[in-house]
Amino acid sequence: MSASVENSGDFEGSSTSLDVSQISQDTEGGGGLRSRTGVASKTAIAENTYTIRPNFHLKFRPAMVKEVLRTVLYDELSGKEYDSPSAVEWTQRIADTVKQRMRDMELERYKYVVHVIIGEQRGQGINMACRCLWDSDADNVAQETYLGESIFGVAAVFGVFYY
Repeated sequence: MSASVENSGDFEGSSTSLDVSQISQDTEGGGGLRSRTGVASKTAIAENTYTIRPNFHLKFRPAMVKEVLRTVLYDELSGKEYDSPSAVEWTQRIADTVKQRMRDMELERYKYVVHVIIGEQRGQGINMACRCLWDSDADNVAQETYLGESIFGVAAVFGVFYY
C-alpha cells in the first residue's frame, strides 16, 4: 500500500511520496512516525482557516509602521555624511532591521515588501512612484523620509494580506 502526501512548503511544487508499508508508529519517542531507515519525521497538516480578512486588531496600521520607519531611519542615518560604498551597506541594514521589526509585530498572514533608497542631498528633486494591485481593505503602505545635511533616505513598507 502506498500513499502520496502533498507538502506545500515555501517552495512551489514540493511534494513527498511515502510508502505506508514502511512506516510504523513510534511508541517510545513521543508518538512520531518512524521509517525503516530509523529516521523520524513529523508532518504537520495545516487545516484551512477560510480567513479572507485580517482580524481587526491584527491589521497593518500605517501609523505604527511609520513610527518604526522613523526610528530606524534616524538611528541609522543621523550624523552621517553620504558615501556611496557605505550607502549600500546602510540600505541593506535598514531594510533588514525594518523587516525584522515588522516580523516582531506579529501581524498574522501578512507579507512585507521593504523598499529603501539612500542618496546624496544636493538640493535636487526626486520622484518615486509605485503601482500595486491589492485589496484596499486589508493591504496598506507606510513610508517615511529622512533629510540630513548631505544625505536623504526614503523607506517604504508594503503590507499585503496573504489569503
